[in-house]
This record gives sequence, C-alpha cells and structure tokens, in this order.
Amino acid sequence: MSSAPKFAIGIDLGTTNCTLASTSLDDRIARPTPLDVPQVSAPGEVSRQPLLPSFLYRPAQVEFPEGAMALPWNAEATDAVGSFARRHGAATPVRLVSSAKSWLSHAGVDRRADILPWGAPDEVDKLSPVEASARYLAHLRASWDAAHPDEPLADQSVVLTVPASFDAVARELTVEAAARAGLSETPRLLEEPQAAMYAWLAGRGNKWRDELSVGDVVLVIDIGGGTTDFSLISVTDREGDVELERIAVGDHILLGGDNIDLALAHTVRAELKSSGTELDDWQMRALTHGCREGKEALLGDAPAASYPLVVPGRGSQLIGGSIRAELSRHVLEQVVLDGFFPRVAADAVPTKPRRLGLQSVGLPFAHDAGITRHLAAFLGRVTDAEGAPIRPTAILFNGGVTRSTMLRDRIHAVVGSWSKSAGGAAPRLLSGADADLAVGRGAAYYAHARAHGGLRIRSGTAMAYYIGLERAELAVPGIEPAVDAVCVAPFGMEEGSDVALDDVFGLVLGEPVAFRFFGSPSRPDDNVGSVVDPEGLTELPPIEIILDGDAGSVVHVQLHASVTEVGMLELAAVEQGGERRWKLSFSVRLE
Repeated sequence: MSSAPKFAIGIDLGTTNCTLASTSLDDRIARPTPLDVPQVSAPGEVSRQPLLPSFLYRPAQVEFPEGAMALPWNAEATDAVGSFARRHGAATPVRLVSSAKSWLSHAGVDRRADILPWGAPDEVDKLSPVEASARYLAHLRASWDAAHPDEPLADQSVVLTVPASFDAVARELTVEAAARAGLSETPRLLEEPQAAMYAWLAGRGNKWRDELSVGDVVLVIDIGGGTTDFSLISVTDREGDVELERIAVGDHILLGGDNIDLALAHTVRAELKSSGTELDDWQMRALTHGCREGKEALLGDAPAASYPLVVPGRGSQLIGGSIRAELSRHVLEQVVLDGFFPRVAADAVPTKPRRLGLQSVGLPFAHDAGITRHLAAFLGRVTDAEGAPIRPTAILFNGGVTRSTMLRDRIHAVVGSWSKSAGGAAPRLLSGADADLAVGRGAAYYAHARAHGGLRIRSGTAMAYYIGLERAELAVPGIEPAVDAVCVAPFGMEEGSDVALDDVFGLVLGEPVAFRFFGSPSRPDDNVGSVVDPEGLTELPPIEIILDGDAGSVVHVQLHASVTEVGMLELAAVEQGGERRWKLSFSVRLE
C-alpha cells in the first residue's frame, strides 16, 4: 500500500449480487455503510444501487448505439455489468455471463480458460471465470475510486468474502481475480457465513451477549441466488473470555433462488400447455425472469393473491401479441415449500438418482432440490467429543431467499422439530441483519476489528486436508495401485500452528512425481495421520515436481505440516536419520 489505509472495506463477491461496504478506521466503533454502485440501468442511463448484480452482458456489434454502455469512469465501455445486464441478458442468454463464482469453484473445467458464457456460439467473445470475477471487482473498485478520489481502494484494508466451502484452489483464484481488478495486494478472505455473523454483531454492539451465552451454537443458513451454505458457530469460554468459534461448514451446494425461479416457470409452462399454448426455449427464459419477479412480489411483506405474467409472442400467429398467465400465491407456496423446504426427519439425506453414463459438461448442480434435506445431512455429520449430535440453539439467516418470512418460518419449524424430537428446545432466531447487505457489512466490520482489536471468530482452516499415499501392493496388469488419503491438516488448524505425522513414508527423488491432495469441509473429527478413503473427498489440483536427489532413489521421511501466518499450508518431508528437507506448499487462507 502506498499509504496507511483510512477505510476498512468489505466486499461480497456474490453469485447473484456484489456489494461493497466501508467504515472509517479513524472511528473506534465500526459503522459499515454500503456503497451505492453506479451501473447501466438502460442503454444510455446510469443509476446508483447498493446491489451490483453479478451479470455481464456482451452486446452484439450493432446491438446498441455507441456510448450506450458508458459509465462515469469509462465513456468507451462496451459491456454491461449489473442490473441492465441481468435484465436484458435474460432474453439473450448466449451473450450473458452469469454464475461466474460457481464456475470459479468447479474443478472439472479450466477456470482460467475463456469459457463464459457457457455454450455460447463462436461469434461471442468469451471470458474466463477468473476474468469475469475480476470485471465485477474492477467495477466496484472504479465505483469506490470515483466516490473517493483521494482514498483509492488499492490503499485501503480490504476483506473479500467467499463461501465457507470454497477449497484452496477456488480461494487462490478469487485472490487472483482481486489482483487483476487492482484491489489491494493482499486482500484477506472471510467466510460468508462468518461475515453474516459479524454483521449481526455490528448491529447489536455490546448487547449481543444478552442474546448469546457460553454453550450456544448458532446455525448460519445462507441461501442466495445460486448457492446454499451452512455453518455452525459456537459460543465458548476461553480462559474467562467469551469467544466465538466456527466449528463446522457444509458442502458447497449449487442450489438457491435461481432453482426456485425455474421450478415456478416449469409449473406455469405446464399450465399453459394444458390449455393448448406451447412455449419455446426463448419464451421459457422470459417466463423464468417473470417468475423471479413474481416470486419476490408474492413473498414480500404485503403479497397479493397472484402476480400477472406476460410472455412475448413468437411465430406468425402471435406477431404483435403476447401470452398472458399468472402465478398464484397458492401455487408458489406449494412449489417452494413442498419442493425446496419440505418437512423432513432429522436423519433425512439428499436423494441420489441414478445417473446416466453420458452427461453434458456444466456446473455440478445439486440433484436434490430439498434444501431441508441438505441441512439435515449437514447437522447429522456434526457431533461432539462423545459422538452426540450438536443441535443449534439459535439460527441466523442470510441471503436473498431468506428475506421471505414464510420461508424463514418453515425452516425454523423444521429445525425446531428436530431439536424437540431429541428432547431439546427449538432454536431461537437472531434477527436484525439485512439479508442482501449483511455479508459486505460484516466483512467491513471484520476488517475494522482486525485494526482495533475487536471481537473475532476463531476458525482456522475451513477444510481438513489430505495427501495421497500410494499403497505398497503386488503389481497387477492394468490395475493402478490403490491410493489412501492421509490427513496432514485437520479441520480448524489455526495459522501459526504445526503438526508432525508419526508414520514414516517413502519419498521419491530425482524424477517427475505428482503429489495428490484432497480436502473435505465435513470431516471435523479426522486427526493428523488419519487414513481415509479418498472416494468421499474433493480432489485438489496436484503438485507436479522433481525433488532434488539421486534419480529414482527413495528415502524414508517423516511429514511435518504447518499453516503459516500468511495462510500457506507447508508440508516438510524430513529425512529420517539425516538432515535433508523437502518442502511443498499451497494456500489455505480463509478467516
């Protein structure tokens, strides 16, 4: 940084919306305030909104007049980012970049390759998930710099949020996107559910202790447009001080409000078909956009009985006309509550349908739309030291989907039924945080707390990490040796700590070798040295290297693992009975 930072900045790089909040570092008390972000709202028009939709539209060469996408800081802009991109791109999705954040976490594709919009024809210029994310961040940076020309964002203390379930590679790519966008050189990363918790703390001040006490466990439920995340945060007593500690995170689930919109559109489409009206794919996209607006209206504070839908006409019989339908509140409640938030037992698990041998390449969406089943499975995996399930005593909601009182009440009732069936009380609700803006505000609060020594949530690594170990077995033609996964960094391993594995391993020197790594956010009970089946783990990109030594030689080593203060997991292979050491490292930084 060229000068001491004056502001603590929190950025929510969301799947559906991005936000930026700030608070002055000169103030002892954090007061995070969202930034109204300038964005194209219509060709030639710019408006300021606290939410920047995470959509980028790439117009055709003659689609709009010159200057239609101009911004206050870039009169020659040709792409649209934000509200107009989302709205206009719904009708022309082959030119719309969306879900870049989900692609950023998809290990099945090259995330630095130009693949978005996914499936777009060759004439559409494509972007990589990293570059698309960088474009959103650059838009936020330019917005801030335009409003604060004497305090550029690159000179501020920036915290960037990511899903709790992002693996090490997705986090690395997020930091890379931030660097491309011109943010500060080393933005810290913070789990989104923790950011939501910080926002709640910021709103309560010192009174938060009146609502939480030692022994409480807060379940943070974060349901956005494209993803669902769960985390558990416990209230503990550490040497007489009350502290918060993140004790579990769920899997990265590609399931959210977008799925609800599509389900509603399919329901309305079926009703139209039964009356003799067929919709093509283009009209279906327009209907989905209308259902999104209808969902938000019918789930609002003063809902009507129904919401009118208008689908543009297609074909010779409908030139100049349109198709009219309606989305009733009764149908919406049936689809949303029964399909996405069903009443299920505490031991429910997501269904796994039989899969075809051939599948299209794309995002790994959740197969089961029942969010409450995913939640039951998450809580079912979390146990205390005696193996008993940990039941939450409080719930904090976050994400646009949870703005609905109806949906919050259903989730609360379902989780409450699980607690009551186990002989406990239903968890209470923690209220007061803005579901759309909480993550950005909480990240700014955290950046301020780091500077002023405020309350912080203890967490450590958000995953347990493992290294692949090739078994010593008899060779069989055509059969690769089996591989086990050995835990080298348990869940929650804190920065500055180090551990050593007791076992002795053989290390291959002097020739090209690959080290396989795995991670899991849902195995908090594995210890250093635990040997597990890698089948249930997420494989991370390998490290391919030639280690110094005689070609083909194998030395006996012990493994030492440490998480450094800069968030690197370092593995040191120490020669048994010798002085040689070989190091491997990759980033696991996540607050």
